[in-house]
Amino acid sequence: MDSLLTYENVEISFEKCPVVHDISFSLHEGEILALVGESGSGKSTLIRSALGLLNDNGKVTKGEISYKGTNLLSLREKELRQIRGAEIGMIFQDAKGSLCPIRTIGDQILESMCAHGKVNKAEAKVRSLELFEKLSFKDGEKIWNSYPFELSGGMNQRAGIAISMLLNPSILLADEPTSALDVAVQKQVVDEMLALRELFGTAIIIVTHDISVASAMADTVLVLKDGYKMEYGPAWDILHNPTNDYTKMLLSAVPRLKKRREIV
Repeated sequence: MDSLLTYENVEISFEKCPVVHDISFSLHEGEILALVGESGSGKSTLIRSALGLLNDNGKVTKGEISYKGTNLLSLREKELRQIRGAEIGMIFQDAKGSLCPIRTIGDQILESMCAHGKVNKAEAKVRSLELFEKLSFKDGEKIWNSYPFELSGGMNQRAGIAISMLLNPSILLADEPTSALDVAVQKQVVDEMLALRELFGTAIIIVTHDISVASAMADTVLVLKDGYKMEYGPAWDILHNPTNDYTKMLLSAVPRLKKRREIV
């Protein structure tokens, strides 16, 4: 099976100091890959590098990041902007912080969709409410008309997932999407991302320090420590029979979210 997204021997540096070292992995259609490790291990830096979202001091200094065979690192900003959102979507750790506080969710959805094609407000609303319903949102009309400060943190996070999926990207990058949520809302977010894979065949890379989230979602796991790859392979193997001492430490005394049964 051809890879959608491939990292080949990627090194990332800040102010010429390498912080991510020689990382290689592939993401295939419909696959869920969990990047696991403690804070500061390079997980978020890895996924942000694909979309050119490192800050001014950050740069990929070695290797290639390819999407459907095209090296993303060779693209100009204008070309990358066409892929960002439409082909590769992203959910941030603090969805509320990434939303404009003085504009409704509906207005922000419309702006996001208009950036990648011609769509009027009525069309955007219909598509949004249909997706809200598929993701089991209650009162989609109210969410469309709400400002971020009128919604809970969990609802903002769930709305952020919906916004990122309205362009039906092939890949969704999720940067610690459950870390600020309580356990009940975490499970909702996990179930919604699994539903996206089932409904649209979306491939997902989820960044998490929470082994229970990786256990509930992932097909494949990449374990990082201080920017180095510790283990990489099928989730079952790594989460149940780890060979690396660091992975064993992460797995110790961690509660697991139950993995949802696949819809046949």
